[in-house]
Amino acid sequence: MLVVREPAAKKLGDILYADKSKIRVSEEEWLKLVRAIAGGDQSALHFLYEQTHRIVFTLIVRITMNQETAEEVTLDVFYDVWRKASTYDPANGSVVGWIMNQARSRAIDRLRFDQRKKRVNTYPHSLRPTTDIVDPQQACLFEEQSRQLRDALDVLTTGERKAIETAFFSELTYEQTASKLNQPLGTVKTRIRSGLVKLREALGMRVKASG
Repeated sequence: MLVVREPAAKKLGDILYADKSKIRVSEEEWLKLVRAIAGGDQSALHFLYEQTHRIVFTLIVRITMNQETAEEVTLDVFYDVWRKASTYDPANGSVVGWIMNQARSRAIDRLRFDQRKKRVNTYPHSLRPTTDIVDPQQACLFEEQSRQLRDALDVLTTGERKAIETAFFSELTYEQTASKLNQPLGTVKTRIRSGLVKLREALGMRVKASG
């Protein structure tokens, strides 16, 4: 009787070194690379990228289910490695584990952002000028919707409005928005979430009032 065995689950090392031409790197050598990157060594970053970008991309594409998005986020991850190398602490785990955690976080943030864009797609578009609207009824409806939106924006705090405008108009992730505004990531997330809740409630009330 022929027995078919399931393939053994691949370990991180199996994926990392699937290309047999790659040099195996010890944890001590990984650490030296990160410290060199922290010191501004671009060749160290290039070597780290060559050794790890495959597993980073694989993880991101599995989360986002989009190859083009995964390519963009992969580059973002290594940009983060370049910026944050000096903050790496060996006590918190291996170098590759640190990179993969950043990849996972980036991918999840991007996935949530893309899903949120699909749900909240009227915010930026409703601010477009009416020059391309020929039908007077459409123009009046557009003006009314724009007025409702402007009124709704008044319920936001300055911080909430700035965070939402930066994230949605520039199509940035939470982390990119926090970096652009030079604010803590947690603060930006809280402001965007609370702001969107206020907008939904305000717009909902105005639609009911005008209905």
